Amino acid sequence: MLAKIYITLKKDVLDPQGSVIANSLKSLGFNNIEDVRQGKYIEIKLDSENEESANKQINEMCEKLLANLVIEDYKVEID
Repeated sequence: MLAKIYITLKKDVLDPQGSVIANSLKSLGFNNIEDVRQGKYIEIKLDSENEESANKQINEMCEKLLANLVIEDYKVEID
């Protein structure tokens, strides 16, 4: 199974890198940019019996290591 993990800053957390990206895009002529938020994308291949077990393991990984739950949210997709 392939787990796709999307980690983003929570809405209330300032995103200075997103602001730099937005300003750079505007300087390149993309004037319709309202906001940019940047994050992380991680893929993990699992040898798991079923999707429920894989989802449980991935959530545990995110909560223990991959995401800083104080300032980040995460979303998992399993294929």
